Amino acid sequence: MKNKFGIILPIILLSYFLILLDNSVVFTSTVKIASDLQMTPQSVAWITNIYALVFGSLLLLGGRLGDLYGRKRVFLVGLIIFTICSFLVGIAPSGIFIIIMRGFQGIGSAILAPTSLALLLDNYEGKQREKAISYYGVTAGLGASVGLIVGGIVTTFVSWRLGFLINVPLGILLILLTIFAVPSRPAQAHQKLDYLGSILSVLAILSLVNGINGSGHHIFFIALFIVLLIIFLMREVKIDNPIMPLTIFKDRERVSAYIARFCYIGAMFSFFFLVPQVLQKYYGFTPLLAAFCFMPETIPQFLFGFIQSKLANKYKNENILLFGTIVSFIGVFLLFILDLHYGYWISIALPMVVIGIGQGFSFGPLTISGVANTPKELGGATSSAVNVFHQLGSSIVLSIVVSLTASITNVITAYHYQTFLMTVFIIVPIVMAIKIKRIHS
Repeated sequence: MKNKFGIILPIILLSYFLILLDNSVVFTSTVKIASDLQMTPQSVAWITNIYALVFGSLLLLGGRLGDLYGRKRVFLVGLIIFTICSFLVGIAPSGIFIIIMRGFQGIGSAILAPTSLALLLDNYEGKQREKAISYYGVTAGLGASVGLIVGGIVTTFVSWRLGFLINVPLGILLILLTIFAVPSRPAQAHQKLDYLGSILSVLAILSLVNGINGSGHHIFFIALFIVLLIIFLMREVKIDNPIMPLTIFKDRERVSAYIARFCYIGAMFSFFFLVPQVLQKYYGFTPLLAAFCFMPETIPQFLFGFIQSKLANKYKNENILLFGTIVSFIGVFLLFILDLHYGYWISIALPMVVIGIGQGFSFGPLTISGVANTPKELGGATSSAVNVFHQLGSSIVLSIVVSLTASITNVITAYHYQTFLMTVFIIVPIVMAIKIKRIHS
């Protein structure tokens, strides 16, 4: 086994970090964007919604393209799209322009997210692969929290535009490094893309996300999703070149990891979305201060994420995953039981430290189990599945938490019920981690 990761892993991690960072920057920048571009609250919401719709609906296609046409080539296409659109978002002269460009940016992200993980699987083996995936997991967690801080800083002291324009030089650097440092591997030239399956998968996920986060006709879109999903699955079973080979769901560890990831990411995304609002509404913090108030979560997550990657060689992945999910549960449960009247340091910061430790021990193992026992020809498909469950978990669970508490006007009462729901969702990853442990015993 090689002792060094080389330049390929930094390329993969930085590209994935930019996607996650870019999404979180918007959370602390939307008010200023709306003011500068004279956008209504309804239209500014589409800056996030259009990205989520396009990103989520194209993930399966993005991963499969890498399987069929070569990871390096497809990865470069994703980088180029993401970089150009980041520049266009950063210089957006109007609301409609920024919404359209965010949609195209979602295309680049949908290609980069699964292809970056598939590149990792292609270039690393054994214990080195597990360690690399642990770093990938650390990146997955850090992108969201660091994005809040970066968004708060650039919006307050410079301009929200810098939050997007910073992607341009980094994107150009990644393109050059990929061209010269990432090896090209043979593509599956004997197979053709499942065009009908691709269209069905896009329409199905688009319907689901729109049914959850759209402005209306929720029942219609959910029903449409169910119909399209049935047609899609019937087709995928019959053809030789499916966009989503159903064989990836035959592995019990991977399926357990997908379910765990869906609920875990959903609970954590709810945490990132709702807590900044409580900090501002109840404690009266500014957006910038609210962003910095996530440091008690961000620092432990970073430190213990790297500790987890060191422990991966000594302790089994399933043991670390179980430990991480239990610690995460304790942290979220503390948010639920500690009254906001105790003040930020006890009610928020203390649980954040515990949550950060739990995240540090959970993200990497969740990803390792999500791509466990994956043959190389299915690297893109399993990587897509990891990202699809990640994206859908963040959208669906957050929507459930918000919709069930939308009628509660009191900030303290709403927060109490929201943290209770987050606590319930975080139980599922613990159950799945126990199942994975039993699979290995």
